[in-house]
Amino acid sequence: MGTAAGGVGSGPRYVQIADEIVQQIRAGILKPGDMVPSESELVERYGVSGGTIRKAMVEVRASGLVETRHGKGSIVKSRPPVRHRSSDRFRRSLRQVGQAAYLAESAQSGATAKVSVLYIGPMDAPEDAAQRLGVPVGAQVLARRRLYFRNGTPVESATSYLPWGVVKDIPELFVENPGGGGIYARLEDHGHEFAEFVETLQARPASKAESSELALSPGAPVVHLIREARTTAGLVVEVCDTLMAADQFVFEYRIPADD
Repeated sequence: MGTAAGGVGSGPRYVQIADEIVQQIRAGILKPGDMVPSESELVERYGVSGGTIRKAMVEVRASGLVETRHGKGSIVKSRPPVRHRSSDRFRRSLRQVGQAAYLAESAQSGATAKVSVLYIGPMDAPEDAAQRLGVPVGAQVLARRRLYFRNGTPVESATSYLPWGVVKDIPELFVENPGGGGIYARLEDHGHEFAEFVETLQARPASKAESSELALSPGAPVVHLIREARTTAGLVVEVCDTLMAADQFVFEYRIPADD
């Protein structure tokens, strides 16, 4: 047995081993693109069973710092830095100077952002979106599905659902680039002034398809966010269903203290 386990914390042996591997990644001892030592190497290093190492690697993968490649083992991810997701990102002043929320945030953090539009067109409203929009389930809505990249890495997918009666006379919403300020600016151009944006967040493991789309290890943590865009007239004119790689975001909200 080697001495690499020195300094690990208390707890079950597999947790100690997982903690040390994670610490090595965060300290740069294991660098992006490096392979994590194989199961046999870790068995030899720590003097434990293969089962203990397999349990440790489950914990390491749950950290979001490695990805498993079939037939090759686990590799340290080259992930971009955490990007703050602030409640200030929907300020009207940003839209008025032509900045959509995602691009504005990425620019502020010095990152290179890219948005890939996967689909724009009519769709039957799924149940949750329909309820939030106040339309019948299955009613025709406009869907806009996007995949967001930061420094070349997919970090977020989102689908916007907009009521057909609201968007049918706004042709900019049916094209890939709706213009400066994004879809919210175009909605406001057509008289839909926003009063507030309401978001609901839930953390959960990614499904197999979600893991593939966001280049995550199977079961890696994601944040599922649903946003409602509400106007001063009391209408919900967009429901945005978003999935984010949990290791890539810090959420920051301003909460007024007055009544």
